[in-house]
Amino acid sequence: MRRVVVVRAGEEPPEAWSASVFLAGPTPRSPEVPSWRPAAVAELEARWSGSGTLVVFVPEPLDGVWPDYTDQRTWELRWGDRCDVVLFWIPRGPGMPALTTNDEFGRWKDSGRVVLGTPPEAESVRYQRGYAADNGIPTADTLTGTIDLALAELSDGVEREGGRRFVPLRLWRTEGFRRWVVTVERSGNDLVDATQLWVFPTAGPVVFWALRVSMWVAAEDRLKVGEVVLSRPDLASVVAYLPGDTPHDTEVVLVREFRPAARTMDGFVLELPGGSHSSVLEPVALAALEFGEETGLTIAANRLVAHTSRQLAATMTTHRQAVFSVRLTAAEMDGLRGAAPVVDGTEVTYPVVWRVGDLFADGRADWTTLGAVAEVLLGS
Repeated sequence: MRRVVVVRAGEEPPEAWSASVFLAGPTPRSPEVPSWRPAAVAELEARWSGSGTLVVFVPEPLDGVWPDYTDQRTWELRWGDRCDVVLFWIPRGPGMPALTTNDEFGRWKDSGRVVLGTPPEAESVRYQRGYAADNGIPTADTLTGTIDLALAELSDGVEREGGRRFVPLRLWRTEGFRRWVVTVERSGNDLVDATQLWVFPTAGPVVFWALRVSMWVAAEDRLKVGEVVLSRPDLASVVAYLPGDTPHDTEVVLVREFRPAARTMDGFVLELPGGSHSSVLEPVALAALEFGEETGLTIAANRLVAHTSRQLAATMTTHRQAVFSVRLTAAEMDGLRGAAPVVDGTEVTYPVVWRVGDLFADGRADWTTLGAVAEVLLGS
């Protein structure tokens, strides 16, 4: 049922909602200066078109009696951290100094949940405007325009309850998150609380994300708090090989690539050709595409043999890697020996051919790569 619920300073929100917005920005410090928030609430009430509940967090008391300072600060940070959109309207000027708005903007500006509005005559907002322009934060110069931006981000919302309410819509709508939360629910566990730590990029489709979560562990009948969950889109990789006399003599195709996180002597790693793609692709099509892009050798998808799909690091990351294999011809393998580097934007990959025994003895391939090779070539 379509409705708007206004939650004021010190109040608790409903246990379920479809969308939520926090009205951040300056609060009048003089009784002669009217608050801008009643007008914002009225517009949101009139224009919310989703089929469920929109919760509007208003950090001002209804009766003019403010909560204790510590309680007010705790309330603002709790719900500002957990809402879908933080709407900043900064009409800074006489009677509305908004010094704390600077802190709030600093806290949430990189969250990927912010829309910013500042009237042309607002004082001391050059930094906020400049940062927004540089980092893709949607901006407007009227309150109505800023509400337009917030409603566009919310769209029709998604009905959520309990701890699921606190996962911002932008993250909730990613394929990786949906797959993870379905697995959580299927296992009988429950997401009790969640705070988005960061997303990347802050504008456009989410590629990487991190949540701090508290989970009810059904099998242990206990609450596990403060864990961090990381994710990115699922991957597909290819073990391309030419059999030798023994599995250890078999040759495999890898790509050598610089990775900033690598703890190797030169910063380069040896990894399987593969990756993810912004388009929605079936894993086998993704594997064939990524193999061609990283090695320069085109392989038809119908040559690929599917193996298992596993998490890369189940202790903290949710995404999975689907592994495929292809048996190359001697001519194809010879063509990859000493092949030229493949340049794709900022990515440079060097196709290389390794004997499996030498690969396992070397330290530049991580456990994920070695495990995938082992499954394909050394498994039963």
